Amino acid sequence: MRYLRHLHLVLSQIFTRKYRGAGGTGNPLRFPASGFCVTLIQVTANPHSRRPVIGVFDSGVGGLTVLRAVASLVPNADYLFFGDTARLPYGTKSQEFVARYTTLAARFLAARGIDLLVIGCNTASALALYDVKSAVSVPVLGVIEPGADAAAAISHSREALVFATESTCHSHAYQRALARRGFATYEKACPLLVPLVEEGWLESPVTEQVARTYTIEALRTASANVDVLVLGCTHYPLLRPLLRRVVPQRIQIVDSSEATARAVVQHLNGAELTAGEPTYRFYVTDSVEKFHRQAPLFLGFEAEHVERADLDAPEGVPVATA
Repeated sequence: MRYLRHLHLVLSQIFTRKYRGAGGTGNPLRFPASGFCVTLIQVTANPHSRRPVIGVFDSGVGGLTVLRAVASLVPNADYLFFGDTARLPYGTKSQEFVARYTTLAARFLAARGIDLLVIGCNTASALALYDVKSAVSVPVLGVIEPGADAAAAISHSREALVFATESTCHSHAYQRALARRGFATYEKACPLLVPLVEEGWLESPVTEQVARTYTIEALRTASANVDVLVLGCTHYPLLRPLLRRVVPQRIQIVDSSEATARAVVQHLNGAELTAGEPTYRFYVTDSVEKFHRQAPLFLGFEAEHVERADLDAPEGVPVATA
């Protein structure tokens, strides 16, 4: 009998670990095994009992700054990045176009088992966030609300300036988000900054002159009480040192990538976020070779495990191709 009790204990521990996991709950099931009862636990899985799988989407490569920021705060995760590099930039596209391809990419990532999707693109966050939330069953975070929260946390005047793409400015997504927090907001489209960043001209005199011109134009229309600048494009954080030189010192700069990373930490509250090293897998819709060349500028390291994916594949879920 002593041996049966010992076997019962061992089997219970095995089945509990396998079917319940850390922190699981549920109803017991009983079935006979060699003349005694073994208890199994039917459970609802605890989402924090394993490493999270986090998907990050961008229209190109700028969202790699969001991936980098998130991974710096949440290294104990597996990351899947999708860049729709064949159709960049989204900043000049229609709402219907952006929503269609953002949703397709979201489904692609959801089919690969992500637990959380971060739309690391300001334009897609502005134009397609609700379409994506309706299309996938996982939680979805954009970059605009976290950016607005970060601005609200540091502003005293409740007057903000936003640098963004044409589409993001025309959507007035930041203006609405900041208005809900009591802000008056002045938006400035800065379309030349993206190609300058992608050329790697982060400290070029040309880039500084362009940034200075945009700043002067924006401040002419903005209130003198503006005390915060929100970087409303994921390329712009790479220009933060340069912008710090050309933007008046009284104006604090908010990086929406960093703010989004903090929002991810809040969403994963209770998970073990730092006890591990991140893994990465990348999917792009255009040249893998070009992505390999561009990624280190945004990531700070070489991108490995890069595959090409076709969002226009006739199947329900796009299939990656090596």
